[in-house]
Amino acid sequence: MWQTDRPWKVKPPLEYALEKKYKPILENMLPRDPMSCFNLKRGSPKEEFPCLDGNYTCMGRILTLQMYSRQFNRATESGVIFDDIIRPGLENPGSSAGSVSVGCAAGDAQSYILFCDFFDRIIEAYHDHKMSRTQESDFNYDNLKGGDDFDSMYAISCEVSVSRAVEDFSFPMHCSRGERRKLLSLAKQVLSELAKDFPGSLTNLAELTQHCEERFLYQQVPPIELIKTAVGRDWPDARARWVSNDGSLVVWINTEDHLRLLSSRTDANIQEAFKCICVNLVKLEAFYKKWRHPFVWKEHLGWVVSSPAEVGTGLKASVIVRLSHIPQNKRIHDILERLRLHLHPTAKAGLYRVSNAPTIGFTEVGLVQLLVDGVKLLIRIEKRLENEGGIDDLVPAHKYSMDTVTLLKA
Repeated sequence: MWQTDRPWKVKPPLEYALEKKYKPILENMLPRDPMSCFNLKRGSPKEEFPCLDGNYTCMGRILTLQMYSRQFNRATESGVIFDDIIRPGLENPGSSAGSVSVGCAAGDAQSYILFCDFFDRIIEAYHDHKMSRTQESDFNYDNLKGGDDFDSMYAISCEVSVSRAVEDFSFPMHCSRGERRKLLSLAKQVLSELAKDFPGSLTNLAELTQHCEERFLYQQVPPIELIKTAVGRDWPDARARWVSNDGSLVVWINTEDHLRLLSSRTDANIQEAFKCICVNLVKLEAFYKKWRHPFVWKEHLGWVVSSPAEVGTGLKASVIVRLSHIPQNKRIHDILERLRLHLHPTAKAGLYRVSNAPTIGFTEVGLVQLLVDGVKLLIRIEKRLENEGGIDDLVPAHKYSMDTVTLLKA
C-alpha cells in the first residue's frame, strides 16, 4: 500500500570523482549558442517589435509579433540576428503604388536555415512557390527553344544575369572587410584561370570613371539602398568589375552579392546571352570548387544568395520591348500574373523591360523559356491591339508553371 503522507522522491544520479572533475572541462568544449556570447541591450520581443504601419514589403505583410518572438533570441554562428534580416524592409518600406519587394535579406547562408520559419513563408509568398518541392538546375542551353527569333520591330535588346554566393563567407550585408578582401583575392585567382580561354580584364571600382559605358558603370558612391542595408559599407573597398575583351560578359564582385555575372546584347538574341552565361558560369563553378570554395547550394532552396527574391537560380533575364497598347490595356495585370512576368517602363518612352518574376520553382532553362514564350505572346497581343482586335483568346487561362513551360517546349 502506498503511503500517501510521504512525497515520492527521486534519488539524484551518482557522481564519480573523475566525472565530477572533468565535467566542467567537457561542458566548456561544447559549442555555445552564439546568442549567449552577446550582451545586447534589448528589451522584450514586444518592446522591440518594429512598427509596420505603412510597410508594403512582403516582410511587412508576413511578420507578426508571434513570429518575431520565435526568432528573437536566435543568432547564426557569424552573429546575424533577426533584426539584421528585416532591416532592408524597415529602411525601405515601399509604397502602395509600386511593386512589392521582399523587404529582407540574409546575412549568411545559415540564416536561411536558422530563420527558416520566416524565410520559407517569404519565399512562398513572393515566388508563389511551395517549399516542399526540391529545386533543380539545368545549364544545358541547347534545351532552350527560341530566343533568337523575336520580331526585331518590337524586341530591342536583352540581358541575362546570375548571382552566386561563395561557401564559408558571410553575405555582403554582414561580411567584414577581411572577408570581402579575401573574396576579391579569390575572384582574381579564379578569373585569371577563366581568362586563359576567355580573355578579360579586372578593374577595381575605385578606378572606374564616369566615362565608362552605361552598362558597365557602377558609381563610386553606392546607391542609398546599399548604404541603408549595410551592403555599401567601406565602399568601394574590395569591389571590382571584370569585363571580357569582347564585352559579352561582365562579372561584378562584392556588390549586392559575392558574384554577379551579366551578359547583355544590343539585339534581342537572348539565346546567345543565356549561352554565354551558362558556359562561363559552369567554368567559374569548377574553378571555385578547385579552390575549395564552392557556390552555396541547398536542396530545397537551390542556389542560395543574399536576397530571397533571387534564391533558386539567382537568374534574372529581361528583354526590352517596344509596346504602346498593352501597358494601357485593362487586362495587363492578369496577363502578366499568368505569364509570371514583370513589366517596367524604361527611360525611353514606349520601351518596357520584360523580366521573369520568379527565380525558384523553375530550372535556369525553364525560366528563360518562360520569358521567351511570354515575350512572344506579348508581341502577338500588341499586334492584335494595334489592329483593334480582341485578345481574349490570347490571354492564358492559368499561371505558367514548370510543367506548362515543358509542354510549350515540346
